[in-house]
Amino acid sequence: MSRKRLLAWLFHGMGLYAPIDRACGANRRIEITRHRIAAPVERAIRLALVADLHVVRPGERERRLVELLERERPDCIALNGDFGDLGAGPDACGPVLDQLRAPLGVWATLGNWDYGHPVADWPSFLAAHGVRLLRNASTRLVDRLWLAGLDSALAGSPDLDAALSGTPADAFTVTLVHCPVLFDDIAGRVPLVLAGHVHGGQILLPGLPPLYMPRGCRPYLAGWYERGGSRMYVSRGIGCSSLPVRIGARPEIAVFEFVPSGSEAAPA
Repeated sequence: MSRKRLLAWLFHGMGLYAPIDRACGANRRIEITRHRIAAPVERAIRLALVADLHVVRPGERERRLVELLERERPDCIALNGDFGDLGAGPDACGPVLDQLRAPLGVWATLGNWDYGHPVADWPSFLAAHGVRLLRNASTRLVDRLWLAGLDSALAGSPDLDAALSGTPADAFTVTLVHCPVLFDDIAGRVPLVLAGHVHGGQILLPGLPPLYMPRGCRPYLAGWYERGGSRMYVSRGIGCSSLPVRIGARPEIAVFEFVPSGSEAAPA
């Protein structure tokens, strides 16, 4: 029996997922981190990065997520994939997506879990819930601020050339990826990369290495990284993968405020 099938049997077949999730209060204490970035915009633009929803059944964590986003009122919401998890039905994340709204749109790319999820047509599924998919594609948000999305590094075919094919040379392109390991390939070509996938390690115990480090993440865990003139932020994300527990890796909404170039800006 595979690890995923075993976990599915333990947590869903035996009905353990919901009580464990309810008992783990850290799963619901979502932190908002704030970051200011200088960009070629005429006014401040706020983008909220919501990584790794991993919705099984919408509950208190998802209600808190929507509440915080409504309070923050970002201009744009970016979702970087992994919409479902073990035991989730094909439309489990739909009621959550329906509640996400932003004036400049709700945009997404796909994660590795999405390729094993029973959704036959992700572009149509997401569009039906008000979300537009950027799979090796880009879109202009405002002024010279663009958003690009790359396909999953583990299960798809990421192509930065295709994603940037329609962007002007002087654009400031924020590149949405799922796995941070893609930074190794695209650093130096775009100014800012937003990633997730790692859940901040999900379970961090004092004196021990992270217990959750999936393929496609090392050596990246959480926070800011720099290489070749590019910066990457790795969000701790919202949900849990396989095991419905977070310890020492609080869920996170990362809010990026893009301010006119020349304004004081810092990466944290």
